[in-house]
Amino acid sequence: MASTTFHTLILLLLLHSSSTLAAANAPESSSPSGCDTRSRGECYNRPEALRLKVIAIPTILVSSVIGVCLPLFSRSVPALRPDRNLFVVVKAFASGVILATGYMHVLPDSFDNLTSPCLPEKPWSEFPFTTFIAMVSAILTLMMDSLMLAFYNRQKKGGAAVVVDHESPMNAAVPVAHGHGHCGPPQLGKDEKEGEETALRRNRVIVQVLEMGIVVHSVVIGLSMGASQNPCTIRPLVAALCFHQMFEGMGLGGCILQAEYKMKMKAVLVFFFSTTTPFGVALGIALSNVYSDNSPTALIVVGILNACSAGLLNYTALVDLLAADFMGPKLQGNVKLQLAAYAAVLLGAGGMSFMSKWA
Repeated sequence: MASTTFHTLILLLLLHSSSTLAAANAPESSSPSGCDTRSRGECYNRPEALRLKVIAIPTILVSSVIGVCLPLFSRSVPALRPDRNLFVVVKAFASGVILATGYMHVLPDSFDNLTSPCLPEKPWSEFPFTTFIAMVSAILTLMMDSLMLAFYNRQKKGGAAVVVDHESPMNAAVPVAHGHGHCGPPQLGKDEKEGEETALRRNRVIVQVLEMGIVVHSVVIGLSMGASQNPCTIRPLVAALCFHQMFEGMGLGGCILQAEYKMKMKAVLVFFFSTTTPFGVALGIALSNVYSDNSPTALIVVGILNACSAGLLNYTALVDLLAADFMGPKLQGNVKLQLAAYAAVLLGAGGMSFMSKWA
């Protein structure tokens, strides 16, 4: 029920964003001349740009599917099972990728949008809207995180027991705070089972919150590329987006694996992640005649969406993924593994930061 509501919310968000951006047509006459995106630069080539964008749609789709599905098939590889040390290192790398996506890709784009000279000086130049919206987004993500977990816990409290795969390192991955007080001596068997169920529900909340942030960002970046008529910009962007989606998908796929969803729900999550960027590119192609990157409406809508996505991704990467793993017993009890995981985080974040030059 909650999962259905979540994906309905994503669809409504995408449709609302699409209809709002469709209204962002020709720039106002009072805008500076540099804000007229219809002025053709040296590399303007509409047929060539369209050819590259058509190639980009299946290429990005395949890269996204490969990235998000790799962790899901890792159970068949003994060294990559969730209870092995290598999985922890790979997940740390993917968490670093997600963290850098928020800080190095999404947040700077929002700054560019909401501080553009094409926007009225008042109020956009007088207040740091990007950081304010990102902060509010992080607080709302915490609220959503907490309320969704409380809803799941209340729903399961009086329902049937959750079936848990005991190969999964749920207790090791996420620190669990029990919501039920116990008087008298601890009941280890009951507490252990309750901890596994709570950690499982926690991981399912993390997956849904993380996917929401990724979906918003993916549609926006796809729309921007789809509306461009500059092959010199599109060509390197296609390659960068393929790597971007693959590594980001690995992070999401690792979370989906730990959430232990059934096949149907896994397929839905993979579908939404894999198709949102190609959908954004297709939408940008469809709106290329009326959509203006530098119109005030487009700048405000895209800037706000990017800031919201940045706050959500940064919170999720730091609190739900990195802090949960590094403060958990598995890494706290193994200094060598902890150092390897830190190196993986820096490698993932560094690689994704380097890619921000193109995407």
